[in-house]
Amino acid sequence: QLQLVESGGGLVQPGGSLRLSCAASGFTLDYYAIGWFRQAPGKEREGVSCISRGHSSTYYADSVKGRFTISRDNAKNTVYLQMNSLKPEDTAVYYCAAGLTFLCPTLSSGYDYWGQGTQVTVSS
Repeated sequence: QLQLVESGGGLVQPGGSLRLSCAASGFTLDYYAIGWFRQAPGKEREGVSCISRGHSSTYYADSVKGRFTISRDNAKNTVYLQMNSLKPEDTAVYYCAAGLTFLCPTLSSGYDYWGQGTQVTVSS
């Protein structure tokens, strides 16, 4: 069964950090561009970050640039999203997605597999 599983979410105070993981089973992430998305209550899903196949390029939404870092460990078949200096507005369900492309897809429809999401809550 092909699936992506996110982990690492939780409750953190403003200014804190979390590291999300996206682990694949049933397929190898080496051949995929991996994106992170988030959806807050009452809001549309938005792209947060993406890393291309082969580490050649990364993308960050302006709202997270300088605070979030995406990385991949192909040996562990896992992609990470390090989130620092978290703000209340970062509160959302975070999803990872895999697209069988070299570069990051420009649209969410370009992704082939999606995880179930992990909740991140930033609150004092």
